[in-house]
Amino acid sequence: MALDPGCVGKTYPPARPYPVEPETIRRFATAVGDPAPVYTDPAAARALGHADVLAPPTFPFPVVMRALDEVFRYEDIGFDPTYLIHGSQRFEYARPVRAGDRLVTTVEITGAQRLRGRDVLTLRADLADAGGEHVVTAHLTLVALSAVDGGGKP
Repeated sequence: MALDPGCVGKTYPPARPYPVEPETIRRFATAVGDPAPVYTDPAAARALGHADVLAPPTFPFPVVMRALDEVFRYEDIGFDPTYLIHGSQRFEYARPVRAGDRLVTTVEITGAQRLRGRDVLTLRADLADAGGEHVVTAHLTLVALSAVDGGGKP
């Protein structure tokens, strides 16, 4: 399968809403090793002017990855995710992600190329709340290693 550079610019329909729950935020904060009370303690969040706990800054990454699983098939663009490396990420926030949000993600392919023998896919994902308010834009780079070239072998 060969990565199709013609897929650049393709936008996919919105994924189903992702409910942001306090427990999900707590587990994510624990997984990334961030002990800030604003992620686990509603009183700490209220002391900073928020109605409930906030999510850590990189929380949108798993939201976007779930959306990718829902809205497009990698084989349609010739990208093999079998041995996938998360190359980079960047977030542009309009406001923090907070408990109670129901995030709707729209994905656009912004780049598709072969670099140093690897397929590289860049994506833009816009996350809005259920009311349509823009929350954050995520820019991701995913790199596929091929089992054929030994990229997936330990």
